[in-house]
Amino acid sequence: MSKIRKNDEVLVMLGRDRGKKGKVLIALHERDRLIVEGVNMIKRHMKPSAAVRQAGIVEKEAPIHVSDVKLICKKCNQPARVGYRFLEGGSKVRVCKKCHEVID
Repeated sequence: MSKIRKNDEVLVMLGRDRGKKGKVLIALHERDRLIVEGVNMIKRHMKPSAAVRQAGIVEKEAPIHVSDVKLICKKCNQPARVGYRFLEGGSKVRVCKKCHEVID
């Protein structure tokens, strides 16, 4: 279980895109990296092929380290650290460290 998952809203804290908000498109847990929508854009030169629709110079998102972002809590709308709590049923859920609200 990771603290930041796919479809979470995050705020970039470090790097050239500091201050940008975006949605997590892909979470690469084995490498501790995330691909965030509209953040860390790079240009790649692509050859035309069956897999590539558009040839030429293509802009796409590159992975960013998970420690460079903070999760934005939906209730308090602030970037916050994430903790864990066990509910009465025994299920483990993520919790906002600022407002103590359940995120999942």
